[in-house]
Amino acid sequence: MPRLGFSRRAGRLVASALGLLALAASEPAYDPDNPSCPAEPDWGPAEKMTLAPADRGGVRVLLAEGRIDAGLPERLKAAIDGDPQIAEIWLRSQGGNASAGNEAGRIIRSYPGLATRIPAGWACFSACNFVFMGGQPRFVDEGGIFMVHMFTHTRDRWMIDDAVIDGAEATTELIASIEQSSALLASEDNDFLIRMGISRKLLTDVMYQQQAVENEDDPSTRYCLSQDEIRDYNVSNTPG
Repeated sequence: MPRLGFSRRAGRLVASALGLLALAASEPAYDPDNPSCPAEPDWGPAEKMTLAPADRGGVRVLLAEGRIDAGLPERLKAAIDGDPQIAEIWLRSQGGNASAGNEAGRIIRSYPGLATRIPAGWACFSACNFVFMGGQPRFVDEGGIFMVHMFTHTRDRWMIDDAVIDGAEATTELIASIEQSSALLASEDNDFLIRMGISRKLLTDVMYQQQAVENEDDPSTRYCLSQDEIRDYNVSNTPG
């Protein structure tokens, strides 16, 4: 009997351990440098955004997947006008052209009642955030990723390196250009959020708190909002 009792206890321990392993395996792996975000976000193809009408659960949707390019606003308007039954736009993108993202968001807002959604498992990053904000209403499904970062004009390191090589005058001119462009972009971002009904604290508390470029002390350059934060900043304007 003691052996049997031990065997049963051992069996329960093994079963418990296997259960924990299975649970761990089902949990998404997180990025060690950006611990609020998944290690491998599904933000769609690297090619320019495609726009494909589809039926999902009895709802006509527009699947918007891929990189945001300068031609997106024009294509987006044509796609919406071409199918009046479209009720939602589902977004999956790693971002791209910031100005095009803002314009695309304004186009979506010009169609009353046209919703945007980030489905479970999909990620919307960078310029995609502003496309998404155009929706009225907006949905971020449980498991959907709304990922933000600090917009910057210094990610093209070669521009900085070339300016330094060219000397102090070229470096000063580049810095002045970056300062002016950054100020204009910040002003545009604030105006856009106000018009879309998003809390401006999303910029000051989250986006502008991220590192523009990773460094040894803080490698984090992006942040994924929790469902609570999505509601608190009015990113999703539907009841949770």
